[in-house]
Amino acid sequence: MKKKLFFILGCVSLLLGTIGIFLPILPTTPFVLLSAFLFERSSEKFHKLLLENKIFGKYIKDYTEKKGITYKNKIIAITVMTLGMGKGFFAMSNMYGKIALVIIFFAVLIHLLKMKTLIEE
Repeated sequence: MKKKLFFILGCVSLLLGTIGIFLPILPTTPFVLLSAFLFERSSEKFHKLLLENKIFGKYIKDYTEKKGITYKNKIIAITVMTLGMGKGFFAMSNMYGKIALVIIFFAVLIHLLKMKTLIEE
């Protein structure tokens, strides 16, 4: 029962992460990392597929196994996040939404900056 719940939550998390690529308010990386965590505990097949994915695989391995990301990926993540969330901020008319977006932006930014920077191989 627990494995089935983790699998379903992993699928939902991956879906939200995929939507987050196109929707600035949803952060992609935390949802994909959560999916990896949940699939690791529920489906060896899906966990392996996620780790071997040409887009997300290396990032997940770096984050989970080496506990960091490369300098290049930090710059890319911060740039994409700034552009996406900036666009969302200026397009949004709801003040509470803007405040939430700013809080999320700075929380993720601080997390990225505090992460160990890996040497590219």
